[in-house]
Amino acid sequence: MEGVLSAADLRRTVRRLALEIIESARGTDELRLVGIHSGGVHLARRLAQTIGELEGACPVVGEMDITLYRDDLYTGLEKPVMGETRIPFDVEGARLVLVDDVLFTGRTVRAALGLLMDYGRPASIQLAVLVDRGHRELPIEANFIGRRVETTLRDRVTVSFVEDGSDADGVFLGRST
Repeated sequence: MEGVLSAADLRRTVRRLALEIIESARGTDELRLVGIHSGGVHLARRLAQTIGELEGACPVVGEMDITLYRDDLYTGLEKPVMGETRIPFDVEGARLVLVDDVLFTGRTVRAALGLLMDYGRPASIQLAVLVDRGHRELPIEANFIGRRVETTLRDRVTVSFVEDGSDADGVFLGRST
């Protein structure tokens, strides 16, 4: 496994993403973050904490499990594991930033957008990702990108967060041979 971001790199990247989100949102009023399980939830919480440190007010963070919205639910998953969807705010009229750890084909984001629309009609939805690895199958692009990483379709990008029980934070690339 090749290291893409060390723990220190990840910390700096989260800070930069937080600054970009604040600048785009022109502050934190009505700004809400929604993390996609599981890595996106950890990243959303860290972004909210960093935004709070920078602005004096943390945006509210929601979390979503998109399992039932996946287009491969009945074709590719043996036993889907359901996580919790918790959106503790009114989506209607909110300025949302959808947060995920890795952007790949765009299908996870498509599923997340479907779930969000079931909760109401936000004023806007932007996308923040820690890693964009390319290979999109859908016309979806992130507004805020921590790092672009060139990969092949068979490569694996792994994001480790201490919140998941990892020894340290980091982003790693497993190259296929």
